[in-house]
Amino acid sequence: MADARPRRPARPREEVFATARAAIAEHGLAKLTMAGLGKQLRMSAGHLLYYFGSKDQLLLETLRWSEEQLGARRREMLADGARDVRERLDEYTALYLPEGPGDPRWILWVEVWGRSPASEELRQGQLEIEGPWQADLVALIDEGTATARFAPGDAAERASQIRALLDGLAVPLALGLPGADRARAHRLAATACAALLGPVAA
Repeated sequence: MADARPRRPARPREEVFATARAAIAEHGLAKLTMAGLGKQLRMSAGHLLYYFGSKDQLLLETLRWSEEQLGARRREMLADGARDVRERLDEYTALYLPEGPGDPRWILWVEVWGRSPASEELRQGQLEIEGPWQADLVALIDEGTATARFAPGDAAERASQIRALLDGLAVPLALGLPGADRARAHRLAATACAALLGPVAA
């Protein structure tokens, strides 16, 4: 006789990722168990493993989902050609930086960076997720150079320098290290961008 018990519907993708992001940000991936996450979602650990295969894959897909949400905001902001390119660059840096200590998106990044040396899958996924941030910044620098708002120079190289600086400012802030402050980080980023991209052409 067939089992007449109703099947519990699968949780929406967004709910799974939002719950995973909050759990990883609070406890770290090492302390997260599929059973514990499944309990929060009212799903079995086996069901989660079926979809993700491993905690590393869950981490990667949760980060990808998180960045897709932010990416939509970034693309809309950068596409507003009616606003000055330097203003859009400032908003890019503000969007890049953590909101403050414990920012869930940035805790995911810290987890990925910490685990990626031992995982080709994580390293490749990291590059794919970071790619749009780099490409959008290169396009913005190219636009600023073409309109003489930025000094001439290699856009890809300068974009990589800016992102490396932002990463260096972001991690202490996300971890809540003493002296790390969002307003100060944003101010330092603005100063460095001005130095790297050159003065406004006369």
